[in-house]
Amino acid sequence: MKVYQHTIKEPVTISGVGLHTGVVSNMTFEPAPPNHGIKFQRTDLSHQPIIDADVDNVVDLSRGTSIEQDGGRINTVEHTLAAIAGLQIDNVLIKLDGPEPPILDGSAIQFIEALNKVGFEQQGAQRNYFEVPESIYFRDKANEIELAALPSEDYRVTVMVDYKSPVLGSQHASLNNIEDFTEQIASCRTFCFLHELEELHKRGLIKGGDLNNAIVIVDRVIEDDELDQLAKLFNKPKVEVKKEGILNNVELRYPNEPARHKLLDVIGDLVLVGRPLKAQILAARPGHASNIAFAKKIKKLMAQEKKSIVPEYDPTLPPVININQITKILPHRYPFLLIDKIFYLDDTYVAGVKNVTFNEPFFQGHFPGNPVMPGVLQVEAMAQIGGILVLNSVPDPENYWAYFLGIESFRFRKMVLPGDTLVIKCELLAPIKRGIAKMKGTAHVGGNLACEGVMTASIVKKDS
Repeated sequence: MKVYQHTIKEPVTISGVGLHTGVVSNMTFEPAPPNHGIKFQRTDLSHQPIIDADVDNVVDLSRGTSIEQDGGRINTVEHTLAAIAGLQIDNVLIKLDGPEPPILDGSAIQFIEALNKVGFEQQGAQRNYFEVPESIYFRDKANEIELAALPSEDYRVTVMVDYKSPVLGSQHASLNNIEDFTEQIASCRTFCFLHELEELHKRGLIKGGDLNNAIVIVDRVIEDDELDQLAKLFNKPKVEVKKEGILNNVELRYPNEPARHKLLDVIGDLVLVGRPLKAQILAARPGHASNIAFAKKIKKLMAQEKKSIVPEYDPTLPPVININQITKILPHRYPFLLIDKIFYLDDTYVAGVKNVTFNEPFFQGHFPGNPVMPGVLQVEAMAQIGGILVLNSVPDPENYWAYFLGIESFRFRKMVLPGDTLVIKCELLAPIKRGIAKMKGTAHVGGNLACEGVMTASIVKKDS
């Protein structure tokens, strides 16, 4: 699994009809900066709203996963998101001039192929993995659905389907390494039963459906006149049923292609938790509704963890922002640049390090024979870490100042001495509004709290 975030090298466009809406649209994947995440944009709407790929934006699960934000809706996002997850892309803007991504052949492989053509670019920020700390379960007893996320050092998914159908039978599929997604899972097409097809058509869905972009499983005896009706429905001269119970002589790409596609859907839906996962996912009879309910449980646990801890500092890992990059963001210089690196950064949280050495100029006077880092400089180091966080909220931080406005409730718990490594963490207490940010900061030495408090900062454009 990748350590650093990735985006694509250049834009790429895919065109086609949407499965349920039947609307032809153009979908363009565009590169995005670090920590941007995965976002859609409806370019056909007057205000061109941006829709975050977030489980909280899910509005419909009738036959796929639909998300909506700021008056913009995107239907059936799961195949697109599965391709992005399979390629371990972290940051991309997906511009769509219609309500639904192209269904193409009903799998994710054509998205994969298009993205592979333009290639990928490694970015300076580390991937913000959520490592599942404990087992998470979702159960729907009425429908015999169960999903579980177990602690793991990588990302693995196993899916079992059993629809009590003589045609489909019981199937399972596993993906033990996300690197194998393209080869083992991406080409597996969506499927439905004939009785579902009839119901979907009555509800005005599958307007873009075609026997070439879905596997239709015939689970009952079907007469010739009904086959003629289906042929008319799909504008085919003729449709027939293979002995295996698959409509129109479609050849399965794998004996367990339906189970593999369900695994594809699980991966796509779980992208909506907002962070790449390290977990063993087990899913029995999953569907979009259960996937999203499960994703919400994961995100809830993620939020709880975020409130309590930040990833522990590991000096063996490369920094998210190194000292050279820090000097391009902050105006501070020797002897007043008081942070050495940033090892964690997202939209609301930042963590960095100040290595305290005896060579610090302030130790000459504070105090001779008893060197102690002044509390006011601990606050300043924390403010600089917080400055990185607030400047991360603008696309061009080099063009802004972050001014320290105030401190509240600061407490000093432990002396900071030469040789200490000061691990500093800051978290936004509320969304940044009108350039004003309020954050809680803590600083630790060896796991022991050194100081803590609340700070307020202002973001001001340099030419204002």
